[in-house]
Amino acid sequence: MVTPTLAQFLTGHGQQFNVPGESLSLIADIAATCKDIAYEISRGALRGNMGNAGSENSQGEQQKTLDLISHDIFANMAEQQPHVAAIASEEMEHVQVFSGKNAAYLLVFDPLDGSSNVDLNFSVGSIFSLLPKPAGTIVAQSFFQPGTSQIAAGYALYGTSTMFVLTLGHGVYGFTLDPDSGEFYLTHPEMRIAPDAQEFAINMSNQRFWQPPVQRYIDECIAGNSGPRGKDFNMRWVAAMVAEVHRLLIRGGVFLYPLDKRTVGRGGRLRLLYEANPLGWLVQQAGGMATTGHRSILEVEPTSLHQRVPVMLGARNELELLVSYHSFKDPSA
Repeated sequence: MVTPTLAQFLTGHGQQFNVPGESLSLIADIAATCKDIAYEISRGALRGNMGNAGSENSQGEQQKTLDLISHDIFANMAEQQPHVAAIASEEMEHVQVFSGKNAAYLLVFDPLDGSSNVDLNFSVGSIFSLLPKPAGTIVAQSFFQPGTSQIAAGYALYGTSTMFVLTLGHGVYGFTLDPDSGEFYLTHPEMRIAPDAQEFAINMSNQRFWQPPVQRYIDECIAGNSGPRGKDFNMRWVAAMVAEVHRLLIRGGVFLYPLDKRTVGRGGRLRLLYEANPLGWLVQQAGGMATTGHRSILEVEPTSLHQRVPVMLGARNELELLVSYHSFKDPSA
């Protein structure tokens, strides 16, 4: 059986589900952009590009040199791509509009998720989401669309191999880059997340700040076979959201970055438009669940470009339990 390339998959998938050719062309260009970023990452140390850039993004976070390189690669592609009307990125305070185009899509992206890991040679990634361009003049509010409006979303994972994982609303598909041919090949068709799990990913250093529902859930997981869950759990933490979500798609489990005492004032830690929404949609398309603890992430109405939300992704049965803990009212309180 011949393994289809990404280009062949897009052609067949587009015909099967009547996907507009403009969006398929854009996805192909995004995949090529991710190949260029993979190339820069693999040569980062050789070119002296692994350290800090000496600047901060609009959220006050230290930027790595590779953050800026990856952003520029994405932005240059989008500027030349005929179907992108405007972009928003983690590395930009404001949107960038490309005048003179009769383009149908808005592109939001995190050019290098987990960039604090690049010096350690750990996995990092890129995240993207396509939104329909509303009628009229493009402003920041044009991007304030819930995750349910997404046309396509996905990520590239730069790890032991480079992978490109995609949904167009009809399942999740993973492609692996062949470094010899330069082609992405379909290696992970119809990726699914099992409804049950025995593995969780959370930053335990924040435990003292968690809200009671999350504290209860993790305490029960840690109690293992002798606790109320009656089974042992493993804990994992990579500190790169793309890598965490990829593990969900490959091996199952849950990934939690919940609201805590330090982040409650800003709504959470992870960004809604270019982190939570695209990866939340991927997880849902794979049969999993994406929630803030109180509602579906994809139903949150954005109110700002860099809005943050609590994020809980993964195995449906585990997250339904966690949501029930968020709605629990202690009768003794």
